[in-house]
Amino acid sequence: MVAGRLAKRLHFHGLTSYGEYYRLLSKPEFTDEFQIMVNFLTTNETYFFREPKHFEFLRTTLLKNWQGEHFNAWSAACSSGEEAYSLAMILAETLGRKKWDILGSDLSTRVLDTARNGIYPMARLEQMDPALLKKYCLRGVRSQEGFFRVDESLIDRTHFEQINLMQSLPNKLIKHFDVVFLRNVLIYFDQNTKKAVVERIVKTLKPGGYFFISHSESLHRITCDMEMIKPSIFRKK
Repeated sequence: MVAGRLAKRLHFHGLTSYGEYYRLLSKPEFTDEFQIMVNFLTTNETYFFREPKHFEFLRTTLLKNWQGEHFNAWSAACSSGEEAYSLAMILAETLGRKKWDILGSDLSTRVLDTARNGIYPMARLEQMDPALLKKYCLRGVRSQEGFFRVDESLIDRTHFEQINLMQSLPNKLIKHFDVVFLRNVLIYFDQNTKKAVVERIVKTLKPGGYFFISHSESLHRITCDMEMIKPSIFRKK
């Protein structure tokens, strides 16, 4: 799959091997090509309210007892934004007039553009509660039939930016978040990289903040000053 996607870039540059392409990426004058490569390789097969038990825990347990003034959540590998907007719907429904904001981040500028627009195929809504669909999703008509747009009130409070989790994170994120979702990402890393990424993420959590990973992932041999609340749900000590 990777080879098939990159073959188009090799053809574009008139290259015959991936070694040549790697050397091209290393040249200062081809820094833009790295971002193009990321966009080509990024997959965004996702949908709203994926792994619904996480959102149910957020709604019925975490937010039910939350007493703060401003709730901050981070969808740390947000892809095209479905996870971030799913979080936004839960916060809007649960917190009422309290202040809340969501950050969605990804390495791919292509998927971030989709997230900022907030327009998706109707097929992405299969897991959504009909009441939330009616309240927060505007169905398209005519040329936009088969698509929907997330309500403007959620778009206004959900911000997206490019962040590389493999690098040091911006200081503004340190101890900033009540919740971080990092799901279906760690499975692609080796143990050392996984540990480094989790350590960076945990630093962005407030004391007592929650960290969610996918049910298919594990933090085996990675403690990072957290306790497991449930499988795939952790709390910073």
